[in-house]
Amino acid sequence: MMIPLTPSDPVRLGPYWLAGRLGAGGQGVVYEAYGDDGARVAVKVPRFDDPGSRERLAKEAAAAQRVASFCTARVLDARVDVAEPYIVSEFVPGPSLREAAPYGGDGLRRLAIGVATALAAIHQVGVVHRDLKPDNIIIGPDGPRVIDFGIAREAGPTTTGPVLGTPAYMAPEVVAGRAATAAADGWAWGLVVLFAARGSDPIPAGDPVATVSAVLDFRPDLDGLPEPLAGLVTEALASDPADRPSARDLLLALLGAG
Repeated sequence: MMIPLTPSDPVRLGPYWLAGRLGAGGQGVVYEAYGDDGARVAVKVPRFDDPGSRERLAKEAAAAQRVASFCTARVLDARVDVAEPYIVSEFVPGPSLREAAPYGGDGLRRLAIGVATALAAIHQVGVVHRDLKPDNIIIGPDGPRVIDFGIAREAGPTTTGPVLGTPAYMAPEVVAGRAATAAADGWAWGLVVLFAARGSDPIPAGDPVATVSAVLDFRPDLDGLPEPLAGLVTEALASDPADRPSARDLLLALLGAG
């Protein structure tokens, strides 16, 4: 739901007129906006926490623009060489998964397939989302769409920078200080499916120390989750990232079970 702009918000960024706020968090503010051509878009103004953030944003935005539009909100434009950098993505109308859950039956299976499809497209170009969670999945008119590539990053063994994401949806290796890889997105997929089935976070957010401990000791409750989802969620939530299936493998398994 859009809320009015605050006095500190910009009214215009480049060719985009800002109509109101869609959300705000630790990584920045997202606005509903309109281009000079009348196109409705989402504009994210990221928050920079360290001197290298602007350079990283340029690389990450370029990487995100390579992601195919399969169950994702496409990144359409990005400007980082201006006083107030921003990223423009496709606007997807609809509630977030957090608002729309719980799901059951075919609806849950379609949700799991849609999110796996999005991750496969993201990983195909060497990008890791790093903040997959119910709030970053919009239930659009054509099905689920994964949004917010504001902290997506090109994957690689030399990836550095601050740890970003939502602790309750981080993989054990990430909360332990290792870099997020595609396998960390797979872990988040498992938690998202559990959330979608029940409408509550599998690992409740709270005190950071308690949340980290809960992530490291997590054992999923699969009661009532149908097959093949139960088995795939179990595999996705393996404590060792090397034991988790890829997003492509998850997708193929789900489609093969149809």
